[in-house]
Amino acid sequence: MTRQRIESFLHTLGLSFEELDSDTWVINDEERGVENLIVVYEDPVIIFRLKVTDLPSGDHCSLYAELLRLNGTDLLHGAYALESDTVVLINTLLSETIDIEEFQATLDSISLSVAEHYERLLPLVKTEGD
Repeated sequence: MTRQRIESFLHTLGLSFEELDSDTWVINDEERGVENLIVVYEDPVIIFRLKVTDLPSGDHCSLYAELLRLNGTDLLHGAYALESDTVVLINTLLSETIDIEEFQATLDSISLSVAEHYERLLPLVKTEGD
């Protein structure tokens, strides 16, 4: 049932998306500032994952410190994380109780976070180790 509900949300919100497999979608909606946002249904949660940047070469201490600061001050429900050599922004929701407003709020939160944090993270990604 949740799989159908997720697809219904994607259609109702008018988002451009592609189904990657039966429980995974990628949202590419440049108009709304959401590109390559992966949505995965893994009962009992829905995982939202967005690649933010590749790690720069060299020392990452300043970048890690800033990501932790942002996790603690700016992100209520999501967090920055590392996957191999990539910084990602993730958020999870309980699938049992999700509604369209919560789904939309999560998408808005992710796109707003990336936009707001861009200026703070860019110097750390561009200069560390270069």
